[in-house]
Amino acid sequence: MATPPKLRNIGPKSAAQLRQVGVRTIDDLRAVGSLEAFVKLKRAGFKPSLNLLYSLEGALLDCHWQQVPDERRSELILAADAASAALPKTQPRWFSGGNAPASVVAGGDGDGEPNADADESPADDGGGDSGD
Repeated sequence: MATPPKLRNIGPKSAAQLRQVGVRTIDDLRAVGSLEAFVKLKRAGFKPSLNLLYSLEGALLDCHWQQVPDERRSELILAADAASAALPKTQPRWFSGGNAPASVVAGGDGDGEPNADADESPADDGGGDSGD
């Protein structure tokens, strides 16, 4: 079986991530569009950059990603921001509901105890010189 042609502007790591979300060929990319492919990557837990978004658009336009017109880049940024805001907030990868470090869970300094006085300033000693 022949391998599908490489997507323009897309390196091996990005291509592997795109395959995981079902975008394997230029036809797949045309079917979903650059923005939706970008959002699919975000939904899958990847952290695609805006450069990848421009690269996807460049693949559709058959140009280098740096040649995507500024007006189109601006449109993509606005659309990506709106789409990203609509996605549910994800937990950090280390968070599994109970395995977080004690300092994160308790708001402390790692000793398991919360820092009740963490944002209070030191006690005022009356404001005098120490040389009195």
